[in-house]
Amino acid sequence: MKKRFEQNARGSGLTRSQWLVLVYLAQNEGTCQRQLAELMELEPATLGRLVDRLVDSGLIERRADVSDRRIWQLHLTLAARSKLGAVRELGDRTRGEALSGLSEHDRRFLIKTLEQLKQNLIGCVYVLREPRNESAGPTSRWTERSYDQLKISAEM
Repeated sequence: MKKRFEQNARGSGLTRSQWLVLVYLAQNEGTCQRQLAELMELEPATLGRLVDRLVDSGLIERRADVSDRRIWQLHLTLAARSKLGAVRELGDRTRGEALSGLSEHDRRFLIKTLEQLKQNLIGCVYVLREPRNESAGPTSRWTERSYDQLKISAEM
């Protein structure tokens, strides 16, 4: 679907990732970059590059947070708001192509199943990186522990 959306959006001048930033920001106006990265499940540096491009394009503006001048709040510009209808149309067209041939019942079942899969993974794939004991092995300075492993360790 990603590739097909890119094909459908080719003439828009924006990538799928840039469109997603605009859509998430429209739903979370005034959020800071770190929070938006968490919502989008992106690394902060990756989102930072996307936001920089969108700022340069005049679609997003950074405003200083009144309570903490180190934090920048992100806001859509009027130019970005006028493009949101187009992205919805592109999304609807791409989704329609992907779901063609499925009954309404099958579509609802698919969405419900995908939502459940996401919820299942949120709890068990959340990874915390922490310094590894050097005697544990030479492969990495870091060890990864799932959220469930952390809960078990905390309960012991």
